[in-house]
Amino acid sequence: MKPNSSATLPVSPVILPRTVTGIWWGLLGVAAFSFTVPFTRLAVSGLSPLFIGSGRAVVAAVLAATALALTRQRLPTPRIRARLALVAAGVVGFPLLTSFALTSVEAGHGAVVIALLPAATATAVVLRTRERPPAAFWAVLTLGSLAAITFAFVQAGGIGRLQWADLLLLAAVVAAAIGYAEGGLLARELGAWQTVSWALVLASPLMVFLAALAIADQPPTASPLQWGAFAYLGVVSMFLGFFAWYRGLAIGPMAQVSQIQLIQPVLSICWAAVLLGEALTWSTVIGGLAVIACAGAAVRVRVFRPRTPTADVPREPIPTP
Repeated sequence: MKPNSSATLPVSPVILPRTVTGIWWGLLGVAAFSFTVPFTRLAVSGLSPLFIGSGRAVVAAVLAATALALTRQRLPTPRIRARLALVAAGVVGFPLLTSFALTSVEAGHGAVVIALLPAATATAVVLRTRERPPAAFWAVLTLGSLAAITFAFVQAGGIGRLQWADLLLLAAVVAAAIGYAEGGLLARELGAWQTVSWALVLASPLMVFLAALAIADQPPTASPLQWGAFAYLGVVSMFLGFFAWYRGLAIGPMAQVSQIQLIQPVLSICWAAVLLGEALTWSTVIGGLAVIACAGAAVRVRVFRPRTPTADVPREPIPTP
């Protein structure tokens, strides 16, 4: 991995945040991710959560290492590796935590709790960068988050019946939000696929170790359908989906693009109903439509970039799509 490096900070960004095409790239990534929860729920019926969470990361890391080697990418600098560690924590922490959580809750419930991710991502973006969304953006984001939280409580039977799995899901949300914010910034410097690839390679030693532990503790035996779900999680959810998602975040504005995630639980609930036969009630439909409306409003709010130029964040506002 020597020539043709994009692993050091370039003179100009690899991905220029100048157009609203970030919304469409983000939507493509969310569509790929929307199958993650129902396929995880399907896979955990035959494979251990530890094997699914770590094994899918190993599959993705093999693909990532192959891509990096074929394109002869140079090793990242220590500064970049430190930032990639944050991305890796989100990339691998999210599937590990959700795999364990989905052993005791339905995919529909998990999908709605994960609907908090857009708000968490937008908060992480504001803390990490100098993007400053206007009050209207936060108002719409709050409405969408409240709808998701209320929806989660209703599905759980009330706040008093929330389960330990919800804590795992919330921890997964925090890890992913931090990883997304840092990954969106790094994608501007390294490129989208390079960012996720290096993050997966960086996390691979730990993931291989955990996968070996999982196999020793419970040798995987699953049906072809369950192996197919696992393959999707490794190839698409863990690898290819991030190509589009990080590119969308890099084009940005990141706080705005992150709100497309609001529709992910709606899609996931629909796939869970179709693929797993989970109940699709009128309250689910109404809640889903409310979340979609909030997402549509959020991505139409103009977000201004900081006036002071930096290596990570450009200056100009991005027009409303």
